[in-house]
Amino acid sequence: MMQIEQRILIVGTPSERVTRLCCIFEFLGEQCEIVSNQSLLPLIEQSRFRAVVIVNDNISEDSIKNIAAIAPWQPMLLLGESEVHLSNVLGQIEEPINYPQLTELLHFCQVFGQAKREHTLTSGNQTKLFRSLVGRSEGIANVRHLINQVSGSDATVLVLGQSGTGKEVVARNIHYLSERRDGPFIPVNCGAIPPELLESELFGHEKGSFTGAISARKGRFELAEGGTLFLDEIGDMPLQMQVKLLRVLQERVFERVGGSKTIATDVRIVAATHRDLETMITENDFREDLYYRLNVFPIEMPALSERRDDVPLLLHELVNRVFNEGRGKVRFTQRAIESLKEHNWSGNVRELSNLVERLTILYPGGLVDVNDLPHKYRYIDVPEYCVEISEEQLERDALASIFSDEMPVDIPETRFPSELPPEGVNLKDLLAELEIDMIRQALEQQDNVVARAAEMLGIRRTTLVEKMRKYGMSKE
Repeated sequence: MMQIEQRILIVGTPSERVTRLCCIFEFLGEQCEIVSNQSLLPLIEQSRFRAVVIVNDNISEDSIKNIAAIAPWQPMLLLGESEVHLSNVLGQIEEPINYPQLTELLHFCQVFGQAKREHTLTSGNQTKLFRSLVGRSEGIANVRHLINQVSGSDATVLVLGQSGTGKEVVARNIHYLSERRDGPFIPVNCGAIPPELLESELFGHEKGSFTGAISARKGRFELAEGGTLFLDEIGDMPLQMQVKLLRVLQERVFERVGGSKTIATDVRIVAATHRDLETMITENDFREDLYYRLNVFPIEMPALSERRDDVPLLLHELVNRVFNEGRGKVRFTQRAIESLKEHNWSGNVRELSNLVERLTILYPGGLVDVNDLPHKYRYIDVPEYCVEISEEQLERDALASIFSDEMPVDIPETRFPSELPPEGVNLKDLLAELEIDMIRQALEQQDNVVARAAEMLGIRRTTLVEKMRKYGMSKE
């Protein structure tokens, strides 16, 4: 598994020139290490570094090209003139070395590293947790990168995005990749709790503090001690509670409802909302000072409609998740997947997850095609497959229906006798007369709409059209 390291490797034999370059990097606050050409290859095969600087005094251009080809994700710089032009060789450090040029080249390395970050991981936990954020689109890759960047700190995070995009998934990833992973993760939906109960829910209450408080109770802040408190739908929090939350964020202390004892708190806050908080501030529905307390490190979740190419990967993930829960498994044809990619997904990943569960119930172990999808998800016109049934089979089915217990009560018995007369009957004519009569009645009852008449008769529309053509019937 590829690891990220912030060191700079200087490749070359020890010399005054190499030592001087190392001192300049350290003066800029960088960590650097001098390595030989032979020891470089094992290092860059296992890790990606902030930069690799090749001092090309004794290294041939072929060797430089070989090094660059082995690790195309590794940003590299050259000290000295060279004719090497490769995508990950980002520039040459000119001598005498100057501050503007060196910082610019280091910035190039940083940008290159961010663009190539999908090739790297930083911890064993990340593979498991990031499965909930599958996708190769730029938007979701950026979210994974931001989670990776902020998880090591205690900074307050504000997750923004539409409903169903996976904001709580982001919060859980941040928690489990942080130093607080052994502590509790406590979620609170600020919009689902009545305003008069929200204070007690967050801060707890003392016995007798209000009607029904028959005993003291810890709030979510105390339950989350040493861990992470996730405040979902923070935009729905009443203004009076926003003031009290701001005090806790500023002073890191609170009191229970009805109590006077000050309680210190050590929790990390991750908040989320689908609302536009800046607009709410202008409308005096959200406190500006609280917004800036929460918006230390914003992460914006892209809507599923903005990353349609991730739909196949999400389908694979959701199908496996349902299967692992013991609820069956479905598969999708390629054209069904293409049709789903065309949908707008107003409910985002949650809507897609619900669809997978529904199809698993309808087609357990089956293969879902476009016409098996609910109508609003069908964006590709695919002719419906019709099973060809022989005329003899149709006649046998009709005969079986005549003598079944489900024979319609309104069929005149004089025309279709329940007992075979001594002189016999012409069965083919009798069946034809029965079909014509039933088709005529169905058309009359359904205002000559063929599709509805076919549904009433329990046959396909195309089958009914063929029978009408056979008997010379028209809708009129």
